[in-house]
Amino acid sequence: MHEVQDAGDIECGEPAATRAAIEEAIGTIVTAGRRSLSLGGDHSITYPIMRAVARRWPGVTLLHFDAHPDLYDALDGDRFSHACPFARILEEGLVSRLVQVGIRTMNGKQSVQVERHGVEVIRMRDWMDDLAVSLEGPVYVSLDLDVLDPAFAPGISHPEPGGASVRQLLNAVQQLEAPIVGADLVEYNPRNDLRNLTGMVCAKLVKELLDRMTRETGGNC
Repeated sequence: MHEVQDAGDIECGEPAATRAAIEEAIGTIVTAGRRSLSLGGDHSITYPIMRAVARRWPGVTLLHFDAHPDLYDALDGDRFSHACPFARILEEGLVSRLVQVGIRTMNGKQSVQVERHGVEVIRMRDWMDDLAVSLEGPVYVSLDLDVLDPAFAPGISHPEPGGASVRQLLNAVQQLEAPIVGADLVEYNPRNDLRNLTGMVCAKLVKELLDRMTRETGGNC
């Protein structure tokens, strides 16, 4: 029987201290032999999470669902913003492979980063309903809600039309065969939600991610 525990909230304040607190909290979880499912917050949380995850699982593969590549070197002078986490992750060699799915806002600067680091990109226009991403474990899943079309998830801060349906995203998660050692779900903005539509989508995605994470023997969270 698998066990799921709530590890509580992390106090957020000054950015550097918050990143350190996230890394420490995730480090405690994974050192204890457990797997973390983190709820954001914006996508900046993934960088400190991966610093801890990579110490426990060197060479982890990172599967990233998003409308945006989040590969900027800096945004408005901030190298640790929500638009930059995957640039920092790749620079530090925290993952052996980065696969981005659902991208539909790639620009020249981020294309350079893709080429530099060998990022594998499945753009939204190439995402078919039966998409099955071929991965070998261990795998960490980072899921930005704006990978979904705003019609399905209005409660986000950076909507990009032309995104995935909830069914497409669920299919992609359910078809993952590699062992998932951690995940995050980010960028939910309840202030922009309508009738809790996005909140319900979040709850469904949490259940599906937990199901996949605990499917293997000993997969406690």
